[in-house]
Amino acid sequence: MAEVIPFRGLLYRPAAALGQESSDASSLLAPPYDVIGETERRSLAGLSAFNSVHLILPQAPAGSAGDARYAVAGATLQAWQRGQVVVRDEQPAFYRYHQVFSPPGEPSAEKVVRRGFVARIRLHRFAEGVILPHERTLSGPKVDRLKLKRATRTHLSQVFGLYDDPERLADAAFAKVEQSAPELFGHSADGVEHRLWRLTDPAAIEVVQRVLRDRRIYIADGHHRYETMLALREELRQDPSYCGLDSAVEYGSIFLCNVRDPGLFVFPTHRVLHSLPGFDLQMLLSRLAGAFVVEERTVPTGSEARDELSRRGLEGPSYLLLSRGRAFYLRLRTDADLSVLPGPSVLHSLDVTLLHALILEQALGIDRAAQESQTYLRYVKDNEQALSASREPDVQAVFMMNPTKVTQVMAVSEAGEVMPQKSTYFYPKIASGIVLNPLDPAESVSPKEAR
Repeated sequence: MAEVIPFRGLLYRPAAALGQESSDASSLLAPPYDVIGETERRSLAGLSAFNSVHLILPQAPAGSAGDARYAVAGATLQAWQRGQVVVRDEQPAFYRYHQVFSPPGEPSAEKVVRRGFVARIRLHRFAEGVILPHERTLSGPKVDRLKLKRATRTHLSQVFGLYDDPERLADAAFAKVEQSAPELFGHSADGVEHRLWRLTDPAAIEVVQRVLRDRRIYIADGHHRYETMLALREELRQDPSYCGLDSAVEYGSIFLCNVRDPGLFVFPTHRVLHSLPGFDLQMLLSRLAGAFVVEERTVPTGSEARDELSRRGLEGPSYLLLSRGRAFYLRLRTDADLSVLPGPSVLHSLDVTLLHALILEQALGIDRAAQESQTYLRYVKDNEQALSASREPDVQAVFMMNPTKVTQVMAVSEAGEVMPQKSTYFYPKIASGIVLNPLDPAESVSPKEAR
């Protein structure tokens, strides 16, 4: 099904960017654009004139039109290439990528390693059943990213994809390169360590391609980026230099991780309710009683909430409602009537879907349009942040939940369904700047690369 190929990536040369003989790219890496606020953008830009934030969130000159920032990104990337701050590899490679981290909220916990690799992947529309989504997207982010890709002709970051390889045969193909020092490494501001190697051995590459050829790909993160890649492909097919279905523009840039990888974690994203007219806690509890067992408890710590939700989750979808200094555990009743819910049964077992359908929509009256525009909602990912948010004067309620399981993500994708936004939080995020993927309609993929 999935066709993955090696490519000649654009990689940082820290020695040229930083004036030192080192492979440490810490001051050059950035998180994905959509998690960077203005304060963090300025901080990243201040780390180095070559930090990748200058590409993914470019700034237009004062007094210029808003879209001028995209041209700035294109000119910046060209200047970096001329100065050999980023240099294109001479030989196609799969890029083995490790992320070493402590789980969020647990800085003293034992370090975890998530393993995957960056490749080009032949683009398919979702209806073709090769690459599958699990979340809804919005038009605004896609318009922005499309303009940026037009200006840079480069995939500046990766989609995060999953594949199922129970025997971990693809992972084994990278064992030899992992024994050497990484070609590039660095730490991001969240403490995550990033390590990158090149796999260029033809036999090992063929093993990876053979394994993936029989697999579907499930998008874990980067749905907007993937749909933007599809849109740009359609545009560049009209370019006079386009060389057909072997053109580089037929492929997207993706980080692929085996769902069996022991370092693959999904964390919950909690919902924070604010500014909802007429909110009344007692009325909400009364409305919830028909579908949920409601139990008031003392307000827990973040770790206590996590452990208690996990325990209760073994009995069915469960939540912690925090409001006005009070804490209520909610567990779906075994006799709750789910027949009125839209969509197939695969969605009715998901904590996040039931939270949106039964609590946000039915009990609180927040329709899907208001959910997607985040009119009354914002999101936090850390348990302690959720508890802190519940104490803010403008916050009416916080709904803490268990994480969505990877198997549930796959089941929803295979059913052709999607979850609400912010249904999954795959941590850590893929670093922007770890490897760039040029887009040239005239570049033809060789038979060796596409094998």
